[in-house]
Amino acid sequence: MTLQEIIDSSDNIVFFGGAGVSTESGIPDFRSVDGLYNMKYDYPPETILSHTFFMNNTEEFYKFYRDKLIVKGVKPNKAHIALAKLEEKGKLKAVITQNIDGLHQMAGSKNVLELHGSTLRNYCMDCGKSYDIDYIESSKGVPKCECGGIIKPDVVLYEEMLNDDTITKSVQYISNADVLIIGGTSLNVYPAAGFINYFKGSKLVIINKAATSADKNADLVISEPIGEVLGSLKI
Repeated sequence: MTLQEIIDSSDNIVFFGGAGVSTESGIPDFRSVDGLYNMKYDYPPETILSHTFFMNNTEEFYKFYRDKLIVKGVKPNKAHIALAKLEEKGKLKAVITQNIDGLHQMAGSKNVLELHGSTLRNYCMDCGKSYDIDYIESSKGVPKCECGGIIKPDVVLYEEMLNDDTITKSVQYISNADVLIIGGTSLNVYPAAGFINYFKGSKLVIINKAATSADKNADLVISEPIGEVLGSLKI
């Protein structure tokens, strides 16, 4: 079966996506050859993006964060737009994403489960007041709340737990799905990548430029850019 046929024949689809969904919008993939993990900093990105580093080297954390994780002026690509259309048509039940850029919502998707949080939301660690991305970008050094507390991005850092509610909902949607489309992820980041083991439906589709650990179990594997693949669908 082609991807078009699989989508045409189902109205219970769930999409599970990673960094590759946003690369066509100009946001670097963490693990690709030219991604964040190959950039030169005083510390490796895994260290900078850890809870310990954030607490102990907050100013250094924010230098990297403003430089690399706040990406302004980006727009949803064909993949984001196609997924929003599938949801609007009642075919797609949820987007589960490892991305923190908010592009799915910008494209019009309503039911988006953000496993790793979002750079668009930030909060004071003392009083809980919310701040937007512009406040973080325009602040100097460590962004502070009006109460004096340190502001933290609503992003799941290394050493931090994923949100329980988001995990429960993600597992529920995957468990109940008829079709699971995995796109733009190498399936190397746990615990998120382990969620796909809950899929019991009829068709597993993988769209990723590189091979993944789930390819052998898939009904359809497409090794092409995801924007081109989803953008060519008739929805």
